[in-house]
Amino acid sequence: MATHEFATLTTDDLVTGEAVALDLPPASLGSRIVSGLIDVTITLILFVAAIFVFVVAALQADGALIWAAFIATMITVFVLYPATVETLSHGKSVGKLVCGLRCVRDDAGPTTFQHGFVRALVGFVEIYVFTGVPAFFSALISSRGKRLGDYAAGTYVVRDRVKLRLSPPTLMPPTLATWARGADMASLPTGLALAVRQFLGRLPTLDPNSRITIGTRLADQVSQYVAPPPPPGTPPETYLAAVIASRRERDQARLHREAALRRRLVRS
Repeated sequence: MATHEFATLTTDDLVTGEAVALDLPPASLGSRIVSGLIDVTITLILFVAAIFVFVVAALQADGALIWAAFIATMITVFVLYPATVETLSHGKSVGKLVCGLRCVRDDAGPTTFQHGFVRALVGFVEIYVFTGVPAFFSALISSRGKRLGDYAAGTYVVRDRVKLRLSPPTLMPPTLATWARGADMASLPTGLALAVRQFLGRLPTLDPNSRITIGTRLADQVSQYVAPPPPPGTPPETYLAAVIASRRERDQARLHREAALRRRLVRS
């Protein structure tokens, strides 16, 4: 097994909070196409309705005003409308809602209006100007089914209607419980925390050489955020398990304190 396997996020992992991996796989090309056709149909219906309004308004307004209003309506229908819908629905357009899809960031976090705006702006060119051909071939060759708008915005689309499988939390090794309570531990970067979780979850499947090599490398990286070091002779996997378990306990305690503070503030 390659030693870098645990250094990055996998394409099928959704990460939330302190690097908790959820199995939400990327959407298939077929579902992306169906979702896109639904959204395109709705958008074109809105645009045709807007054109009808312009035809009626043109009888009572000058040409310059009609042209300016036409441009503004195109921007609203093809860019602002889809960006706003995805923002308010947390990454779900009408087509995605029907097909059980959702748009997320490349790091699997929730998208913002900026992401939706970039996706819609590039989507106008690749979908409406070039009839969807660039979007199709881009999604076809991408491991995550990303169209050009997704590349520009740093997003991809996942299947939302799947059963989430959370891996069991890492337990504190009894031999390091006392050390962990007194150690100073900073929050691990998301990628490193997930790499450690993946390593610990796959320990039974690793050969001894890979287990030592990967564990030692990850322990060296984690040691930059932990002081003092564990007792001499501690196996890397035991050290990593203690750090992950301690960070989870500390984060849970922090969340409980913040919730209690909010309750006191609300009551006062």
